Amino acid sequence: MTAPLDDPRRHDSGGGPPVPGPAEEEYRPSPLQREREAYLRRQTVRSVLIAAASTAVVGVALAAAVLGSPGWERVRATFFDPDVALDALPEVAAGLWLNLRLLVFCALGALALGLLVAVLRTLRGPVFFPLRALATGYTYGFRGAPLIIVLYLMTFGVPGLRLEGTPSVLVLGGIALVVTYGAYIAEVFRAGIESVHPGQIAAARSLGLTYRQAMRHVVLPQAVRRVSPPLLNDMVALQKDVGLISLAGPIDAIRAAQIATAETYNFTPYIVAGVLFILMAVPLVAVTDRITVRAARRQSADGAR
Repeated sequence: MTAPLDDPRRHDSGGGPPVPGPAEEEYRPSPLQREREAYLRRQTVRSVLIAAASTAVVGVALAAAVLGSPGWERVRATFFDPDVALDALPEVAAGLWLNLRLLVFCALGALALGLLVAVLRTLRGPVFFPLRALATGYTYGFRGAPLIIVLYLMTFGVPGLRLEGTPSVLVLGGIALVVTYGAYIAEVFRAGIESVHPGQIAAARSLGLTYRQAMRHVVLPQAVRRVSPPLLNDMVALQKDVGLISLAGPIDAIRAAQIATAETYNFTPYIVAGVLFILMAVPLVAVTDRITVRAARRQSADGAR
């Protein structure tokens, strides 16, 4: 029989905090629970060991197949020469700085253009039909056009018009990337906007918000959060495609590697450029994976309610 709450036996003699009663004792797992946890730990260790062993076996098999091939020495000297890599690294790294600046410009421009086009495509009412038709034609056209053709058209065709105030080839190449990726991003944004239930817009309008305010404060925050993973995937793809600007002539990482290859008759500078591009993409890929996992957990939690 438990003591009442006001029983003096539940307090120490010095007037300190109450002494825990039988119901407030520290939790102790049952023998069955401890056995289950020990089993899970053993299974985790076993899975890690099996994964490590299988990875080692596959790695050794691939290394043996590549290193034991008859032409490996020639391939190693042509693509993996450390001396050539060290000589080409400064120029390729300097060119990568141009790619990085171009990536920031193109990413911001493509996001802004894609959001604008997505909003235009979601406008309702016959008066907005010309804007919807223009936005639809833009997304259909640039999603179907190869990026390299758009680059050639912008960087070689536009300067050929000899107009006053024509931007540099680098700016024109950036515009080509922006308009091409803006079409893809517009469809991602449109999918996010249309995933928001129409009842939320109706509720916002019933509270006195205009259509623009409802889109800004109610729809767009939810849409952007829902489409963050595919948006980041587009940014990863854009990070690679900024290297195509070398086709127009600017000396970026790819063009610097091409120049070094022409001087040494060795393809190792291209490997250096590829490694630098991978290192530049790793943080963005890691952020993309983390946001994707968080979005999946959020959806699972919402569905369980």
